[in-house]
Amino acid sequence: MIPTLIRRRSFAAGLGCAAFLLIGWSGLLVPSLTREIEDSFGQTDVGLGLFYFVAAAAYAAGSVLGGMATERIGRRPVLVLAAMLHAAGLVGLGLAPGWSAIMAAGVVRSLGAGGIDGGVNGLFVDLFGKSRGRALSFVHLFYALGAVGAPFLLAFRTSLGLSWQLVVVATGIATVPLGVFLAVTDLVDGRRHAETEPKAGQSSVLVLPLGLLAVAIGCYVAFSNGVSNWLVRFLASAPGGMATLALSLFWAGLMAGRLVSAYIADRFDHVKLATAAAAATSAAVLAAVLAPTLELSIVLFAVAGFTAGPVYPLIMAIGGERFPGRSAAMSGILSAAAIGGSLAYPPLMGVISVTAGLPTAMAGTAVFGACAAGALVIAGRMPARPARPGE
Repeated sequence: MIPTLIRRRSFAAGLGCAAFLLIGWSGLLVPSLTREIEDSFGQTDVGLGLFYFVAAAAYAAGSVLGGMATERIGRRPVLVLAAMLHAAGLVGLGLAPGWSAIMAAGVVRSLGAGGIDGGVNGLFVDLFGKSRGRALSFVHLFYALGAVGAPFLLAFRTSLGLSWQLVVVATGIATVPLGVFLAVTDLVDGRRHAETEPKAGQSSVLVLPLGLLAVAIGCYVAFSNGVSNWLVRFLASAPGGMATLALSLFWAGLMAGRLVSAYIADRFDHVKLATAAAAATSAAVLAAVLAPTLELSIVLFAVAGFTAGPVYPLIMAIGGERFPGRSAAMSGILSAAAIGGSLAYPPLMGVISVTAGLPTAMAGTAVFGACAAGALVIAGRMPARPARPGE
C-alpha cells in the first residue's frame, strides 16, 4: 500500500520539481565544460555541435515516445524508466574513455531527460487545472535553478578539489533516488480514455493551434539553447571563470523571470504575456551581441534570460487549456517540438562559428525569438475549441 503522504498532490509536485532541478543541472554540464571537453577529446566546435544535435534528437524522441507510452501504460512506469536512463547516461558520460562513448552516453542521458521533461509537464497540467500557468512557471523555475547551479559549481570546482567527471557521475547517482520515489508515488495516471478521442470534424481545427504552439516553443528553444550552449565560447575574450559565471547569470535571469511569472502568470492572458516576453527576449539578445563592451553584453544576456523565463511554461499552459484530457500527448509533442528547435539551430551555430563567426551565429538566435512571438500572435487568434453546431 502506498503511504498517505505519497498519495498527496503536493508530494507528486515536489518530485516533479526535483526532476526538473536534475535535468536543468545535467543539461548545462556539457555547455559549461566546452573548453575542457574539446581539449580532452580533440574536438572542434563542429564536433561539439554534432554532439548537441544527436543529444537533442534523443531528447525529442524521449519526449514523444514518453507521451505515447503514457497514454497507454500510465505515467509512473514511463517516468521511472526515464529517470533510470538519465542516471545511466550521466554515469557513462563521466566515465567515458573516448569521444564515441561520450556520444553514446549523451544519447542515453537525453532519452531519459526528454521523457522526464514531457512527463512532468503533463503531470503538472493534470494536477493543477486552472492554475496551471502559475504551477508550470514554478516547476520550470527549478529547471532554471539547476541550470544556474551547474556552471556556478563547475567554475569553482578546482578550488574545491573536484574533477568534472566526478560532478557528472555524482549527478547521475543523485537521479536514482528520484526514480525510486517515482515508483512508489501515486501520480496522475495520464492514460487516454475514450471520451478524449477527437470527434469528427475536430482534427483540422485542433491540429493548427497545436502546430503553431509547436513552432513557437521550437523557436524559443532554438534561442535559449543557442545562447546557453555557445555563450561561454562567445565570450572567448573573457577569462574562463568570468565566461562560465556569465552563463550562470543568463540562467539566473531566466530563473528570476520564471519566479515572477509564477506569481503573475494567471492574472494575464497567457498568450499575450508569452508573446510580449518572446518579443522582449529577441530585442535583448540582439542588443547583447551588438553591445560595445564585454560587461554590458553580459548584463544584456542576463536581461534576455529574464524576459525569456516565462515563455516555455506559458506555452505549455496554453496547450493544457486548448487540449484538455490529452495532457500526456500534448506535453510530449510540445516538448519534442521544443527540442526540434535545438536540432534546427544550435548545432548549426558551430558551423557558422568557423565560417561567418560566432557573433553572427549568436545574432541569429534573436530571429528565433521574434519568430516565437509571431507564432504566438497567430495562435492567439485561433479558436480555443471547435465550434459546435449552431454556434
